[in-house]
Parts: sequence; structure tokens; C-alpha cells
Amino acid sequence: MIEISFLTFDEDRDFPYYRNNPRISKGAWVLLLFLVPFGLITTALFDNELLAGIYFCFILLIPLLYFSNWDYKLLFHRPTKNELILAVLMFIVYMVYSIAMGSVLEIFQLVPAGAESAFQDIDIISLVSLLFSMMGEELLKFIPLMFFMRVFFRFTNRRNLSFVLSMILVLVFFAFLHYEPSTTSLVSILLLQGAGSLVEMYGYAKTKNLLVPYISHLLTDGFVFTIILLGF
Repeated sequence: MIEISFLTFDEDRDFPYYRNNPRISKGAWVLLLFLVPFGLITTALFDNELLAGIYFCFILLIPLLYFSNWDYKLLFHRPTKNELILAVLMFIVYMVYSIAMGSVLEIFQLVPAGAESAFQDIDIISLVSLLFSMMGEELLKFIPLMFFMRVFFRFTNRRNLSFVLSMILVLVFFAFLHYEPSTTSLVSILLLQGAGSLVEMYGYAKTKNLLVPYISHLLTDGFVFTIILLGF
């Protein structure tokens, strides 16, 4: 019998941390959760967008690796061919979704008139900085995701339910990080940045490899920034 291996993944991988695999102390969790908003807020101290992206990435990544005994395989694996295919598919799905949803939001006038101005300052440095800032954004979601999953698992002892509940909280949190009254609406951020990130969450849940949603996220923002830089 011929096996169909298209988009099959390593089923032996599991989510880290939620059942003390490995254990992270309460104090370490407090520090990691503090660094999420702290890292985001303090990026404003940098005039250089590239330096801000590097700082945002490593202020979250280095402490997380330290508390993980530098076991990077808890977070990352070398992407397989199927994982790369999945990342590209996720990018395509998100672009189709965002274009369709953006059109619906415009029809119902749920996007503020000044939304286009948010992209006026993009330059080549902005594009390069995505290599770091996109990993920072994935860690910004990943750290609270694993913390809440750990909390929910203690009460439910059900892995998948704990992941779903944690995912909902994190996606709402991630959506509100993008809220700016002059350029966004609550409905638009919940549907675009919130619900839209379900695609990336699916990629991580399927592969347990943080590089998969990172690549998808990088393709998405990189594509949008490139289109803007080319004047389309």
C-alpha cells in the first residue's frame, strides 16, 4: 500500500512546559510574563527600527532559553519539507482571508479613514527588521500561551482543551496590542490580527515547531512591506 505523506508531521513532539516538561519555576514565569509587555514598551526607546527588532527578539528569547536550560529544541526544529509547505500554505490562507475580511470591513465602514497612514514610514530597514521583530511577536504569543496552557492543564488534565482555551486568551491579547483608535477599530483587530492569527496557531499546534508560524508570519509581513515599498 502506498502511504500518502503529504503534510504529515512528527506526532511524537509535544507542547513544552505545560506538564513540567521541563519545569519552569513560578518566579521564572513571573519574569517571562513581565518581559512580554516590558520588551514591547521599551522598543520605543530605539530610534533605529532594526535595533529595536533585535532587542525585542532577544529580550524574550534569551531568558526563555535560559530557563529551558538552553534546550532550543523545546522551541525550534529544523523545518522539514512538509513544514515549509505548511508555512507557505498558511501565508496564502492568511492573505486570502485578510483581503476578503478587509473588503467586508470596508463595506460596513469598520476601518477608520486614517488606516493607510500606519504604513507611510516603511522603508528597507523596516523590511530587514522583520527578521527579528517577527520572532519577537511569535515569542510574545508563545510565552503566555504556554503559561496559560500550564494553568488550564492543572485544572482540566486535558491537553487539547488547555491549548484551545489558552489560544483564545492569547489571540485576544495579541489583537488588542494592535489597537490604535486613529488607525484601527476593535472589530478590525479582533477579526484581522486576532482571528487571522488562528492560521499561525494551527501551524504551531500541528508541528510544535515555532519556526513554522515564524516563517508564515515573516512571509506575510514581508510581502506586505515589499508591496508598499514598490509603490503598489
